[in-house]
Amino acid sequence: MRFESLTPRISKHYLLFIAALVWTFAGGMLEYRGYSYIMAYPHFLVIRIIVCILGGTLFFNLLFSKISGKHVARILNLSIERPCIFSFFNWKSYLMMGIMISSGIMLRITGAVSPEYLSLIYITMGIPLLMSSFRFYYSFFKS
Repeated sequence: MRFESLTPRISKHYLLFIAALVWTFAGGMLEYRGYSYIMAYPHFLVIRIIVCILGGTLFFNLLFSKISGKHVARILNLSIERPCIFSFFNWKSYLMMGIMISSGIMLRITGAVSPEYLSLIYITMGIPLLMSSFRFYYSFFKS
């Protein structure tokens, strides 16, 4: 029995949808956690949310837009029609995702950053993830 036969495969078209769901889940989870923390510290709430939106949009425009664009192009240009269902990321992106998740968990568990400020980080980082997911949804529905 060959290893390839055990690999769960999906069409490139639906791989875009799986990627969109993963990016939506990650961004949504950060937004949910961030807003649940930020509501406990309501002073200057509107200003803090505006700063998060501006920061998240800046992150998207400077970094995440390029990253998500590269992932969409990579998926569409895969040489096989039914790649592995986990190939929506390359290995570098899985490594980066692991580092980011671990860092967020460590910051929360150790208390190195107050939840008041951690909420701002979560919201700011959730915004570009959600914005990036729209590129995957768009590519899915367009193709």
